[in-house]
Amino acid sequence: MSMTVTESLSAEEREAILDAVRDFARTHLAPNALEWDQTRHFPRDVLAIAGELGLGGIYVREDVGGSGLSRSDAVAIVEELAVGDPTIAAYITIHNMVAWMIDRYGTDAQRHAWLPRLVAMTEFGAYCLTEPGAGSDAAAITTSAIADGDDYVLTGVKQFISGAGEAGVYVVMARTDPATGSGAGSARGITAFLVPGDADGLSFGPHEKKMGWNAQPTRQVILDRVRVPASAVLGSLGGGFAIAMSGLNGGRINIAACSLGGAQWALDRAVRYVHERFTFGEPLADKQAIVFRLADMATELRAARALVQGAALALDQTTPGSSDYAEVTVQCAMAKRYATDAGFTIANEALQLHGGYGYLQDYGIEKVVRDLRVHQILEGTNEIMRVIIGRHVLAEGAR
Repeated sequence: MSMTVTESLSAEEREAILDAVRDFARTHLAPNALEWDQTRHFPRDVLAIAGELGLGGIYVREDVGGSGLSRSDAVAIVEELAVGDPTIAAYITIHNMVAWMIDRYGTDAQRHAWLPRLVAMTEFGAYCLTEPGAGSDAAAITTSAIADGDDYVLTGVKQFISGAGEAGVYVVMARTDPATGSGAGSARGITAFLVPGDADGLSFGPHEKKMGWNAQPTRQVILDRVRVPASAVLGSLGGGFAIAMSGLNGGRINIAACSLGGAQWALDRAVRYVHERFTFGEPLADKQAIVFRLADMATELRAARALVQGAALALDQTTPGSSDYAEVTVQCAMAKRYATDAGFTIANEALQLHGGYGYLQDYGIEKVVRDLRVHQILEGTNEIMRVIIGRHVLAEGAR
């Protein structure tokens, strides 16, 4: 294995960073989370403050302004952000995935053109893989990129894109080799492109009306003969699918960390509530059934956190494309599946413990339940995570 991160932080440095993140989450996210959810407000000004703290490029290299931290540091940071607001924390993770892909696979010119602005969060990034007819089967995309002289012309529609209409750059996966066709198993011939947000022919569908994640925009990205130069190719021609999948490994543990933060917030609220709520002359906290439920919630949360931390460490220690990377992909899938399932269950249990009050918007519990539900779907559904894990077990055996 080869290390891919800078030298580890000291315990004191790491705690100082986490203290700053906690303060940001308490000051700027938590007090506004309910209002942003209800008004569907995307807080560009607050994200700019996050950029000033280095949260726009957590594991981007320092020569372009990034923080140069490890994935292990990142999941701890993301969890603290999600305690403040899972919706905004999740968008920050998507933005960081885009920044990392440019940092990892971009040319020096691409890195210096895009990353200083993305790191500062004066501009945002969006990741465009999913299409109306290609979700879990990501290799089935049909968006085309046709060579025309020194340019490529992109045509297609991307679906469920976070940050659509707000981003300054879109990492778009498109098919540059039509001979590979589309459908299951046709990952060859897909290339990643950097498409500026103001490109001619780029437009966006209406804002999706969602169950949760209301404070971040989700829209279609429509490419109608969008022309970009050959210098907009990210990585190698035909290498886009591998780039997309390596980006998703980090995305999966980050979204898992968002579930941890939301679940921790919900558990903390539940503990406080059962001390305050009296039924039949005694606090709920004195009832053994309640004690058992809280014990299970805390145990599931700690187990999920251990899986996420283990996957992050493995990602830190392994280079994409190496012989060890398949095992890392499985670890990320395990962490994502377990933590997002556990996070939603814990938040839903916290709502149940609040009784009718949990169903009211003012208590915030129902918002976290709604926000965490989508984590079981995006970055690869949890059913697809089981496919990845199960195939590996069948091929390699369980250890």
